[in-house]
Parts: sequence; structure tokens; C-alpha cells
Amino acid sequence: MALSEWQYNELQQVGVNYSNFEEVARYDARMQKLRDIKSEILKLVAVTGPTAESTVLEIGIGTGEFAIAVSKLAKKVVAVDVSMAMLDYAKKKAAEKNIHNIEFHHSGFLTFNDSPEQFDIIYTQLALHHLPDFWKFIALKKINTLLKKGGKFFLKDVVYPSNIQNYDIFFAEIIKAVKDSGAAEFMEEYIVHIRDEFSTLDWIMEDILTKSGFAILRADVENSIIYNYLCEKA
Repeated sequence: MALSEWQYNELQQVGVNYSNFEEVARYDARMQKLRDIKSEILKLVAVTGPTAESTVLEIGIGTGEFAIAVSKLAKKVVAVDVSMAMLDYAKKKAAEKNIHNIEFHHSGFLTFNDSPEQFDIIYTQLALHHLPDFWKFIALKKINTLLKKGGKFFLKDVVYPSNIQNYDIFFAEIIKAVKDSGAAEFMEEYIVHIRDEFSTLDWIMEDILTKSGFAILRADVENSIIYNYLCEKA
């Protein structure tokens, strides 16, 4: 899709760059060790309830772990990412698992196009922060049009609490916690995220969600800055 001259280029790299297949494979291996991904997927599926009749969209699929898992429960999954390396890795992983009901697209929140009201559930995890706040709003309005009436939207992202008195101390403690957790290799990535990416404040994120046409059904916070929003098309 050609961009208008005033439109934000979401295909440009923001933050840490995973630009080739080998880097993505190393990232995937590290995440498998650091997180209990299987447990995370089970919890997410329980909350959102995909069925054998569901058509699902995931924007920002990363290494494809969730898209592949939900494809075993849903009728069809459309998997979108701005990184060609991530898409290639996810395609290979799906093929190795003999998964054939995932449709892959090299695009993002702003550039993915489909007919209105096509999806029962839309997911995005740790991806929306790549957009500045105005473009988050544009992206969420678009997501709303893609959902069927009453459809569910799940957003997981880095969001900053607005009740912090001293952000220097707050972020220093987060970075130290990452280092002390045995995941020191990700410390620089956290620093890059805080400095260069576009995570927003909790009240702004929630206002953007409601003003783009969603009812927030549930909001949970994990690890101080990871927010989970379960929403419904209002």
C-alpha cells in the first residue's frame, strides 16, 4: 500500500532492529527461556475464547508463537508484521508444524487493509508502542472497523503508570530488576525502548481506546509496565 506524504511510515525501524532470520531465531530462543510462553497463551485464549468458527487477526506477530497456537483453535488466522524477517521465521515455523490456516501479510496497523467487520477477535501484543499517540488513535479506529459487531480486541503493551512521583527512580528500578532477573542481555533493549519508542501513559491509552470505539471490559497490570486490555467493539 502506497503511503500518503503525510502518513507515518510504520515500516521504518523503531527501537531494536531484528533485521535478519538469524537474529530473529536467537531472539526466539532467548524468549523461550525467559518466558513461560505456553502458559501466557493458555491464559490469553481463556480470556478471549476463540472457537472453531472464529476468524482472527494478529497485528505484530513477532516469531509467530501465538498465531500458530490460536490457529489450532480458530477457523482462520491473518498474521501481520512490519518485519519481513519475523514473517519469514513465523512462516517457516508454521510450515514445520504443518499449519495451513494462517495467512501472512507484510504490513502493520496503518497499512493492513481488509473489508470492514471481517474478524471475530483481533490481538496485538507489544507492538502498538511503535506508533506515536496520534497514530495509535488512527490504528485503533481502523482495528475497530475490522471487527464484527461485538467482536473482541485484546491489547498487550508497555504502558506507563501516571501516578509515579519520580520517573528517574521508577525506570532505574525497572532496569535493575531486569538485570537482576538473569535477563541482563535485555537490559539495553529496555533502555532503548524507554528512550526511543512510543509507550504512553495509562490514562492516555485508555482514553484512546474508548474514543476509538471500544468498551474496556478488563484491564490488568503485570510487572509495573505491561498492561493487558480486553475490549469489545462498542
